[in-house]
Amino acid sequence: MRAQPFRLAEGGRIDRSRPLGFTFNGRRLVGYAGDTLAAALLANGVHLVARSFKYHRPRGIFSAGAEEPCALVQLGEGSARTDPNLRATQVELFDGLMAQSQNCWPSVEYDLSAVYDLISPMLPPGFYYKTFMWPDWRFYERFIRGAAGLGRAPGAPDPDTYDHVHAHCDVLVAGGGPAGLAAALAAGRTGARVVIADEQAELGGQQLSEGADGASINGVPAAAWVAEAVTELAAMAEVRLLPRTTVFGYHHGNFLTLAERVSDHLPPGMAGPGVPRQRLWKLRVKQVVLATGAIERPLVFAGNDRPGVMLAGASRTYLNRFGVRPGTRAVVFSNNDGAYRTALDLHRAGMDVAAIVDVRPAPAGALSVRAHEAGIEVLAGHAVVGTEGRRRLRRVRVMALDKDRRAARALDCDLLCVSGGWNPAVHLFSQSRGKLAYRDADGTFVPGSSFQAERSAGASNGAFALADCLKQGFAAGVAAAEGAGFAAAPPPVPVVEEPAEAPPRPTWRLPAAGRAGRGKAFVDLHNDVTAADLTLALDEGYRSIEHVKRYTTAGMGTDQGKTGNVLALGIIAESLGAPVPEIGVTTFRPPYTPVAFGAIAGRLVGDLFDPVRTTPMHSWHESHGAAFEPVGQWHRAWYYPRRGESMRDAVTREVKAARQSLGILDATTLGKIDIQGPDAAEFLNRVYTNAWSMLAVGRCRYGLMLGEDGMVMDDGVSTRLGDTHFHMTTTTGAAAAVMSWLEEWHQTEWPQLRVFFTSVTEQWAVISICGPNVRRLLAEVTHDIELDGEAFPHMSVREGHVAGVPARVFRISFTGELSYEINVPASHGLALWEALIAAGESHAITPFGTEAMHVLRAEKGFIMVGQETDGTVTPVDLGMDWIVSKKKPDFIGRRSLFRSDTARRDRKQLVGVLTEDPELLLDEGVHLIETAARPPVPALGHVTSSYYSPNVGRSIALALVTGGRGRKGERLYAATTQRPVPVTLTDPVFFDPDGARLHG
Repeated sequence: MRAQPFRLAEGGRIDRSRPLGFTFNGRRLVGYAGDTLAAALLANGVHLVARSFKYHRPRGIFSAGAEEPCALVQLGEGSARTDPNLRATQVELFDGLMAQSQNCWPSVEYDLSAVYDLISPMLPPGFYYKTFMWPDWRFYERFIRGAAGLGRAPGAPDPDTYDHVHAHCDVLVAGGGPAGLAAALAAGRTGARVVIADEQAELGGQQLSEGADGASINGVPAAAWVAEAVTELAAMAEVRLLPRTTVFGYHHGNFLTLAERVSDHLPPGMAGPGVPRQRLWKLRVKQVVLATGAIERPLVFAGNDRPGVMLAGASRTYLNRFGVRPGTRAVVFSNNDGAYRTALDLHRAGMDVAAIVDVRPAPAGALSVRAHEAGIEVLAGHAVVGTEGRRRLRRVRVMALDKDRRAARALDCDLLCVSGGWNPAVHLFSQSRGKLAYRDADGTFVPGSSFQAERSAGASNGAFALADCLKQGFAAGVAAAEGAGFAAAPPPVPVVEEPAEAPPRPTWRLPAAGRAGRGKAFVDLHNDVTAADLTLALDEGYRSIEHVKRYTTAGMGTDQGKTGNVLALGIIAESLGAPVPEIGVTTFRPPYTPVAFGAIAGRLVGDLFDPVRTTPMHSWHESHGAAFEPVGQWHRAWYYPRRGESMRDAVTREVKAARQSLGILDATTLGKIDIQGPDAAEFLNRVYTNAWSMLAVGRCRYGLMLGEDGMVMDDGVSTRLGDTHFHMTTTTGAAAAVMSWLEEWHQTEWPQLRVFFTSVTEQWAVISICGPNVRRLLAEVTHDIELDGEAFPHMSVREGHVAGVPARVFRISFTGELSYEINVPASHGLALWEALIAAGESHAITPFGTEAMHVLRAEKGFIMVGQETDGTVTPVDLGMDWIVSKKKPDFIGRRSLFRSDTARRDRKQLVGVLTEDPELLLDEGVHLIETAARPPVPALGHVTSSYYSPNVGRSIALALVTGGRGRKGERLYAATTQRPVPVTLTDPVFFDPDGARLHG
């Protein structure tokens, strides 16, 4: 292992007693426990780390945190345990870590794709839309897609595990800097349940990176105060500290999502059994304190992307926190006093600081005085206007900003520390739907009015002085605790000593100066967006910031423009001569930083991704040779083949048995919702298209639900069990969606209605029996339910005992035969099924599956939601206008249903379809056309269901056809893959059109 030439002999928060070996691009290097990969690379003199996204320009380490736009690496090796696009600034070093550069070939030093930089004038924003039009876009598409992206996605299943945690707390503090610690202390001391989360491995924020010129709190260095605060918080029973945890999403109702990196800092396999790699927290919070800090803003000038150009605060972090010199000779370029701290710390560490370049004509803060006293040259009223160097910075060009614009002066250096001020990290505040306010004095957006139970504090609230951070933090913690119901006395605010800083000078774009200023001036370093790209977008007519963003891709990288977005706004405003607030801001969306798909999925992978649900009778179906089909999460018996039978043979036998004698079906999977309350009938009246208020107790009614667009959403039968009690059934696949639909409307639109919903799908086993002998069978197994037609009419329910089991028996039919649906507690389902099978042997009882069920219902023209409907079909289209009440004042979807468009006669309508060849079975989904001409031919509709019906003696199909009801008897063609097949449109009811069999 090589020495670390840029490591300081002492200092930093690293553990020098624990050296860690790692490799980067195949080179074996060494760092220390506590390093990030970026810090360890700098310590080893590695400055060229990556290639840029579009132009493949050399890139180095630009920042020290989550805002890093350049140093993205591929971590790990192999096809499973490898992660692309990780920021070297956030990767904690561990022994054996393997990392490599990405988006380059054959190496980061010699990348052939750097030719894109040479031909960059031919690659302006949107070049692919303008250029690759002839002969066909699809010719170029595969090459462009091949060049897109950065890292390499894993090619094998993730071997790690991830957890989800659902929790509540009184106060969540997002950010563990001084303001966050103060807020957590103030809230925690009241006894409130507090969670404080910070994305770094240690709490303390920027104070962990300060040197001798840092502030003191109550007479001790700020870092010592931080340590005391963390110790006090750790001792509080109701406070949870979550380091290595990013609050990445702020959602409605003070619901926040957090990603905790539990063992990413450990070598693979070293976390111990049961320890996940990451943990996703889902927190419901009474009060939120956002103390997310601020992100240093760069400056825009020619060549501002070379390796060696680094944010001033990041340079200070590497120096003071990690004990690393980020270069040998530095120039500091700034518009504010904060960068002077960096210059002083670098000088104190023995580095040569060539100059401080300050765009302000007369900087006069206390830190500038100290810089003069230290003998550092301060070039006031100057700017860096260009850089030189290929794979590493060699020189900068500096020019005076006075009227004469004197010739640029060259300064040799390999480190340029830049600072254009600070942007409050308002991402979470913006996600919470809070309104931002623009502060002209320093060109920043700060939190304005809040939308949720939230308050911001510290640098994220625009307070950059440590004293103000602590004051706001304590005040926010007290207010949050009180808002959560805890009494709190204002705590004493610590006494802070820190140098006073002069005001900054907001600077958007710096001028070029002859040859020295030639080159690209980058605004978004992640996506290679330059100031010229923004100007081009304006020249081409774009004005909305959202349009400019998408045209240039500014802010659309994985960093979400953390260092570039505000600069882009300033440059656009400057170009248009408009105030920055008038330009507006782009939308901040979760996640704040990228979150692993594994963390989002948690344990819901493999067999748990979509759990298989089975009915109580599943074992019987298996033992009797059933083939199964997935319906939603359920595995339902599809058909029961006997030895030597094909699927068609088995289904034909089952269908005939149900019509000729007796069939039995496991219908347990139907969605079942128990609805109770004084306003239950009124609620059903609003969600169904037909009337429900006058439905008698003990009677059932079929109903259709529509979406707000008037299209059929679901159907089912609901039964009135009592004056205030209903039992609703839904389709198998839509049970959860219907339950959510009912709750949504109740909670958001009609909370005044007194009604309650309980899903009881799993509580009831349902056995459907049908056929001419069904009454005979039931008479043998029940003695307290009258079965004759008058005592137990169609669409009614009776309670009693079946085979000795307490049951609800519904007389409902989905087959068109005399049918009963027997509902019993799920624990009795298998026993009752076996009892009915045994009792029905004398009647040749035959179990039938879902395929036979579909044939039976299609013979009767009964619709199946999801087959005859696709989100564009109304009840009228289905020929079911009889189920739409003309008297009810309103129901969900009514206004949309009666729009002129939905009343058109040329809409697609449900019809039957018969082929000329009765043995020919059409494919479901096949298009119907008017002539047998070769395509392209306009499609009139498509087949929705298609089966062979032994009871009709031929194939049958249902279809949605334009103006279908007026076309019955018309000859069309089915556009099969071989040749168009002639068909005839008919009525959709193929069997027992009068319904005599239904009434027994």
